[in-house]
Amino acid sequence: MRRTAIFGVTGGVIAGALITGALAAPTAGAAERTPGGAAEARGVAVAAAKAAMQGIDWADCPADWGLAKPIQCGYVTVPLDYAKPNGRTIKLAVDRIANTGTASERQGSLIYNPGGPGGSGLRFPTRVTTKNPLWTKTSKAYDFVGFDPRGVGHSAAISCVDPQEFVKAPKLDPVPDSEADKRVQRELAREYAEGCAERSGWMLPHMTTPNTARDIDVIRAALGDKKLNYLGVSYGTYIGGVYATLFPTHVRRLIVDSVVNPSREKIWYQANLDQDVAFETRWNDWKAWVAKNDAAYHIGDTPAKVQQQWEKLRAAAKKSPIGGVVGPAELLGLFQSAPYYDSSWATVAQVWSDYLAGDEKALVEAAGPDMSDTAGNIASENGNAVYTAVECADAKWPTSWSKWDRDNTRLHRDYPFLTWSNAWMNLPCATWGAKQRTPLEVGAAKGLPETLIVQSTRDAATPYEGAVELHKRLKGSRLVTEKDAGSHGVTGLVNPCVNDRVDAYLLKGTVDATDVTCAPHATPVPAKSGAAAAKDAKAAKEAAVLVK
Repeated sequence: MRRTAIFGVTGGVIAGALITGALAAPTAGAAERTPGGAAEARGVAVAAAKAAMQGIDWADCPADWGLAKPIQCGYVTVPLDYAKPNGRTIKLAVDRIANTGTASERQGSLIYNPGGPGGSGLRFPTRVTTKNPLWTKTSKAYDFVGFDPRGVGHSAAISCVDPQEFVKAPKLDPVPDSEADKRVQRELAREYAEGCAERSGWMLPHMTTPNTARDIDVIRAALGDKKLNYLGVSYGTYIGGVYATLFPTHVRRLIVDSVVNPSREKIWYQANLDQDVAFETRWNDWKAWVAKNDAAYHIGDTPAKVQQQWEKLRAAAKKSPIGGVVGPAELLGLFQSAPYYDSSWATVAQVWSDYLAGDEKALVEAAGPDMSDTAGNIASENGNAVYTAVECADAKWPTSWSKWDRDNTRLHRDYPFLTWSNAWMNLPCATWGAKQRTPLEVGAAKGLPETLIVQSTRDAATPYEGAVELHKRLKGSRLVTEKDAGSHGVTGLVNPCVNDRVDAYLLKGTVDATDVTCAPHATPVPAKSGAAAAKDAKAAKEAAVLVK
């Protein structure tokens, strides 16, 4: 699940079989439980049938998409509102790379979503072109397919504020010193919600997770696949759970990795509060690692000393922003990538160490904005707009400021690392002008094949309890737990205990007889210094923002 410190801001089958598969509507039970119900169920069947007949006009990708041959790109047309399938439509950008094995080895398409809300999946086929060893076996069997979800990137992108204004720094310190500070942040959140309505109001009521799940079913039909093979990470797990609920008989293989808790009571307000607690836990894990490697970093030889250095750095940046642009909010934007991903531990620590040794350039480059990167800034603003639009539209949020204030003040006392930053980021949902839905009751039993759930126990962005909850709700699912680990996106890490099971499931459809617990992947080691570390740290910060 995506999050970033944004507030205090400125705001293969024959045609007959294919059509049969495409026209299959969700089960009656699922249709009754989905927001809008039967009308959307009929609408998605109509849209999928059209897509199956039309297919996708594949061509070389546009040069500015950064996706070189043999990756191909195209579009799939979907209804803006599935209750009105013959009404206004939008186009979704998709890409693919063909399976690397023989025709007899091919098992269809594997569709990927990286998370967010707001993440683009178009980079997924590059796992083949870069010869990523974790995906060599799977890529022999599947075309790798990515897409930009509705509202994202090349798929009818939405926006809430001018991108250059969005990235300007320094932003306000997310931790308030006074009631006046809170009033300023509340006004910024209200202005942001209004900006979303002004710039993208026509899309906002339709920016829901059930609609993205429906979009995926239309993409499946357009690809010529009777059933879906899907890999979802982070927020992509919630999409997967919703798809399994709406279209259980359309699933062939489904893997969800680092799971959003699908409980109606968690989506989305409580899920974000739970995230604050989990981030503090993983922040403490990182501080202990930094202390253990004090000979490399010289930050502090105990977690307490590392924390003291963090507070000192934060206070100094608040008093006088580093390089004129890095204040507490920008620091948090960089440092939160360490609790997110183990791969960021060494790079963030090295940038910090270099700063303490007198080199502030690396820190400014890693944490500060790049005003010249207009394309990157557009993507960043768009990602945040989609995050906000989906979470605000999926569920009804508290409108009482006293509840927000009480809950976050209480949490901040014990879990200060992320709490207030997370609160301000989500506060636009309290004054959201567009319709807010009741979350779908996620769960599937009849018709759903075995599915695979993968999760680390100390994940900060999507706490472990979410995987347990989804496991209960998806009958026949198997849970693979990486114990005593906390990196987000387990299937992308080198851990044979996990990797072998992912391959076995995707290639053979096999799962273990019981749930499995794996030892953690290898602990990170100290990294390089200087400009290389800054570059890696900046990339880590961006990954934490977009949950790639």
